[in-house]
Amino acid sequence: MKPAKEICPTTTKGKVKAGALIVDVRNKKDVEIVSFDVPNYLNIPLLELEDRINEIPKDREVVFVSRKGEKSLKATYYAMNAGYEQVFNMRDGLVKWVAKGFPTKGDTTSLFIIGNFNSDCC
Repeated sequence: MKPAKEICPTTTKGKVKAGALIVDVRNKKDVEIVSFDVPNYLNIPLLELEDRINEIPKDREVVFVSRKGEKSLKATYYAMNAGYEQVFNMRDGLVKWVAKGFPTKGDTTSLFIIGNFNSDCC
């Protein structure tokens, strides 16, 4: 299998502006605290991806995102194995997106608390 295509938050922002779909694979609890403020956004927790993969269109670009980019990389490979070709992983995740000052909803401080053992940890 070829390696996953990884892109930075700036490239992701441009792709979203051009119509790409953001698929956030964090769990619902984490999304309720802070999420991306973008159009074309879908939350499918990584543990639900296998059952919900058909909700993701194959005919448009899709960028998988997570807190730090690790879970979304797994999702990107899963989608590639499922026949998706226009899929990308956003490197460094929501943490880097927030650090760049890109649009979010919610409390971004929770992303930077030392010792934050939320579900994206393991």
